[in-house]
Amino acid sequence: MDYSALMWVLLFLTVVTFLTVSVLLILSRVELRRQRRGADRADEAGYLWVYLVPALNEEVTIGDSVRRLVDVQATHKLIVVIDDASDDQTPVILARIAAEVPDLRVLRRELPNGRKGKSAGLDNAWQFLHDEVLAEARYAHWPTERVIVAVVDADGRILPDAPGVLAGVFGDDRVGGCQCLVRIYNRGRFLTWAQDVEFGVTAYAYQLGRSALGTANMGGNSQYMRLKTLDDIAVTDGLPDGISQGPWRDRLTEDQDIGVRALQAGWRGAHTVATSVDQQGVTSVRRLFRQRVRWAQGAWQCVPLLRGVGRVRTSAFGTFDHVVYLVMPVIEFLLGFGFTLSLVLWATGAVPYFAAWWPAVVFFLLIGLFPSYVALVAAFGGGLRSWLLAVVALLPYIAYTWLIWPSVPLSLARELFGIRGWAKTVREPLDANLPKGIVVEPGPAALADGRAGEVAGQQQDHREVEPRSEPRRRAGGGPAGP
Repeated sequence: MDYSALMWVLLFLTVVTFLTVSVLLILSRVELRRQRRGADRADEAGYLWVYLVPALNEEVTIGDSVRRLVDVQATHKLIVVIDDASDDQTPVILARIAAEVPDLRVLRRELPNGRKGKSAGLDNAWQFLHDEVLAEARYAHWPTERVIVAVVDADGRILPDAPGVLAGVFGDDRVGGCQCLVRIYNRGRFLTWAQDVEFGVTAYAYQLGRSALGTANMGGNSQYMRLKTLDDIAVTDGLPDGISQGPWRDRLTEDQDIGVRALQAGWRGAHTVATSVDQQGVTSVRRLFRQRVRWAQGAWQCVPLLRGVGRVRTSAFGTFDHVVYLVMPVIEFLLGFGFTLSLVLWATGAVPYFAAWWPAVVFFLLIGLFPSYVALVAAFGGGLRSWLLAVVALLPYIAYTWLIWPSVPLSLARELFGIRGWAKTVREPLDANLPKGIVVEPGPAALADGRAGEVAGQQQDHREVEPRSEPRRRAGGGPAGP
């Protein structure tokens, strides 16, 4: 059988991907310099900051997360925890905290309407904001374009200065949403270190470039969107069970879906590394793979959004990159399949030596080595030290990416067979797998007289021994080591 035609197609996709990534890397450096000049800082008092925290059996992390949201420096702030029919100690912890924090609202979802997925809880909270919160006298004067809704996972740790940074981003009236840099705080072992590097690569190599184009997408934890933007994309079809209207559709990656639809509704998307959110990494290969299957299947569910590409307000390259972004699961599937096939053909002797090896070499160099190396340098912040760190991290990071690649074909099979179920990622104790330089201290008694920590057994406060490094150092996880 002649495999040359297939290999030429795969080579073409490889070159297209390589060139696209190269342009994004250049744009990312320009955007990074702009953000480092503090161009996005502004007065946060002109906005109402609403933090939505979906919580289903989050007794391990919810107290820590809410306490950190209380510390966020915002003149006008509201915290809404969506208790999605939790049957552990989550309601008890929240009740104790709410008694001490007037800015905290607990939106309890009971069975059978509860536990219908994250999208259902967020849509319920969107309706709650309109029907109850903005109906109150203290909030009624806020126009929806000045209400910023942030989604924070129950393990998320928002930096206190976040509103000051985000206010500058939303100073551009065209921006409908902004995603913050995500970091893994328990990066004390290889698997969590690799996840930290992965998020850094995504932010510094790709998302910053798309931010310059106005096409940065949302990524879930610490995504900020105007309430007006959410209203603009609210729909009545494709929603979770029990929801009649809302912006979040029933998708496995509802964040990606809503980010794309916001862009296609005419809004710009931004990404900032001037502030970040820390979250818990997955320490088990099995749980990590299960999580990535869900993420990959959500990406497959976004492919039909290609029909709205023409409505995105960006440059010609921005439109092209938006297409590449949406078909990325297809590209990843084909390139991974092609690379694997080339190795199989060489090993079985099905084709001559050179015919089998040249695509393997091209794929490995263009897909695996050079773009990944440059992306790692960008994630580590640039400079001589970053180039050296990237050399050390390259092969381990490549091994990690191939470890999770099988989630792409498996997720496609699940989508084709209509398997849409999902499993919630299990939380671990807050003090597990912390990197060197992090110590555990008892949490302050300012919230619920300290008993919330006793209930869950894990509500501690983590402090870094040394001051936090500049944003450019916080991207890649390099300082923590594998």
